[in-house]
Amino acid sequence: MLKTVRMYSTKWCADCRNAKQFLSRHNVPFDEVDIDGNDAAAGLVIEWSGGRRVIPTFHITEEGQAPVILHNPSHTVLAQQLGLTS
Repeated sequence: MLKTVRMYSTKWCADCRNAKQFLSRHNVPFDEVDIDGNDAAAGLVIEWSGGRRVIPTFHITEEGQAPVILHNPSHTVLAQQLGLTS
């Protein structure tokens, strides 16, 4: 089943750039939401993280499943969640 990946990030975040490179290397399509200047998106990140502005934050959905939210995950955790092989 196809998973939809949305990454909440900023342009200046090194971890965000690293995560984007990882997704690109594995041909994982994703939408990116820059939370700088986007109060609604920043608010979601803060809500999901329990009060912190953690980036990158991933919101991963799959039809019929509850969304999965990951805050600055390692490549291993991200790969496992997306069903990737190393």
